[in-house]
Amino acid sequence: MSRQDIEEKLKGHGILPTAQRLEVAETLLVRPQHLSADQIIDRLRSSGSRVSKATVYNTLKLFTNHGLIKEINVADSRKFFDSTTHPHHHFYHVETGELTDIPASSVGVLNLPPLPEGTEQAGVEVLIRVRNRKA
Repeated sequence: MSRQDIEEKLKGHGILPTAQRLEVAETLLVRPQHLSADQIIDRLRSSGSRVSKATVYNTLKLFTNHGLIKEINVADSRKFFDSTTHPHHHFYHVETGELTDIPASSVGVLNLPPLPEGTEQAGVEVLIRVRNRKA
């Protein structure tokens, strides 16, 4: 995805493409991936970027609020930002910290409880935590 493509994608989601936002977007949107804020900051730093940590966090919140990326909470203090926004599920490997996509068609959920009055279902996301088998 070129810088121009990323700029158009930001505009298409109602986001003003500032230089810092473009840097964060280029790091996260180049391919389908799951990155934590710290991983994004590390990649930006290693490429010579001077974008502040606060700017990265604010940009990720903005991108999430505008539907450009998805935030995946895997633990109380551990979240990833997913560049794939269509409906799908995840495996989370608790020992390696790796998050892997599961196609939506591979998971079926039966017997969902009745929704609270005045609400409608916005989606169902399944996170399956895995670890290596004990020998």
